[in-house]
Amino acid sequence: MSLRETPASPSAATLSTTLAERLRSAIMRGELVPGSKLVLDRIRASYGVSLSPLREALWRLESEGLVQAEDQRGYRVAPVSADNLSEVIRLRVELESMAAREAILHGDAAWEGRILSSLHQLNRSRRGQRSPEEQEEWEQRHRAFHAELISACRMPMLQQFCETLHDQSDRYRRIFLKDHEPDRDVPAEHAAIADAMIGRRADDAARMLRDHIERTGRNIQVALRGPG
Repeated sequence: MSLRETPASPSAATLSTTLAERLRSAIMRGELVPGSKLVLDRIRASYGVSLSPLREALWRLESEGLVQAEDQRGYRVAPVSADNLSEVIRLRVELESMAAREAILHGDAAWEGRILSSLHQLNRSRRGQRSPEEQEEWEQRHRAFHAELISACRMPMLQQFCETLHDQSDRYRRIFLKDHEPDRDVPAEHAAIADAMIGRRADDAARMLRDHIERTGRNIQVALRGPG
């Protein structure tokens, strides 16, 4: 579907934001393969946009670490590697734990309710083998749950960093899930983390988040190394 701007369409800034969201989604789902070259003319034709909003969208994705510029040669989807994943996991553990402690300090009853609501929605998602549509629904609900955990931290920059790292981590996890069953321990871990957050047990919440993130990272590292 074309995103081309018309007199009644959104501004150029909104157009680039929408385009960035669609490209981000394609990268996260693996439709744009890690390391693959992004052919600007092809993308322009596919989405019906001019070069200016496309370059703005790619600049945003580059700042998020999902796209890499190649001097005068254009852009590529950021590759994946065990070293990069290790860095993402380490940073995510540190920053989400910090954000969780701040959220526990400042969160109110409405925040507690949002955590419980997002956990309920996540648990309603189908387990085991999922269709692409069901998997995408789980991804959205999973993202919403983790976002609600730290939504009361009152540190917008920290939340933004956590969101970017979560996207990076999710891209690896989606690659992992293509050939692996979802981990059966995840729902119980989510429930335990939510209980610790609402119970204002900061040390427990930070430890559980660390274990949750690192265990997923270890599983993906094994998948990246392959058989043998």
